[in-house]
Amino acid sequence: MTIIFPSPIFGPVHSRRLGVSLGINLLPEDGKVCSFDCIYCECGFNADHRPKKHLPAREEVRTALEEKLKDMQQNGPAPDVLTFAGNGEPTAHPHFPEIIEDTLALRDHYFPKAKVSVLSNSTFIDRPAVFDALNKIDNNILKLDTVNEEYIHLLDRPNGKYSVRKIIEKMKEFKGNCIIQTMFLKGSYLGKDMNNTSDEFVLPWLEAVKEIAPRQVMIYTIDRETPDHDLQKATHEELDRIVDLIKETGIPATASY
Repeated sequence: MTIIFPSPIFGPVHSRRLGVSLGINLLPEDGKVCSFDCIYCECGFNADHRPKKHLPAREEVRTALEEKLKDMQQNGPAPDVLTFAGNGEPTAHPHFPEIIEDTLALRDHYFPKAKVSVLSNSTFIDRPAVFDALNKIDNNILKLDTVNEEYIHLLDRPNGKYSVRKIIEKMKEFKGNCIIQTMFLKGSYLGKDMNNTSDEFVLPWLEAVKEIAPRQVMIYTIDRETPDHDLQKATHEELDRIVDLIKETGIPATASY
């Protein structure tokens, strides 16, 4: 059973990686809009969830967020983080930079200790306004599932032109002000082995991580039902091995099982 999130605000939910997380969904509440079509996405395949409703407007997001923060201030729980996630890629919203400004101001007013996080697939970081907005938040969490072009077109299935090398070069421009997030899994898709926990995939990816020099790496595996049913979780041991390899480079790393 795949998940389509309410819009523009959902939760709070307990995040494996971030704690008590209030979700901000800049995509329609009745479908999915994403520049990737990942075979492991908890929201399902893009083609199965075409939205009919519009993106929430900037003012709609600001108003709904303020109402929810007021309620949480009065009734709890206090959020650890305000997380841009939901039904697709948040930076695809045409007013993403302005919404970030609104969110930071509301956070500072209601819960100044809370962090602002964005979970992004990195496809729009070449847009100057998106890049600048991501540089202002607490947790700029950018996806890099592999550096293997063939594999990424099987796993993440980007729409349109996509170059892993160009993404890595742009990530380097954050000068460490980013967190790399990577999905490790096993199983098969279209008869092809999807195991990316072996050195064949991990070692070239690790070299790219060292180039980017993020302040942290978060690795994880499947937690919810996936649209393709032949995928499998990576094991604790496999994830722990990768975490140890990252830590050997001096970069902090965590695994979510």
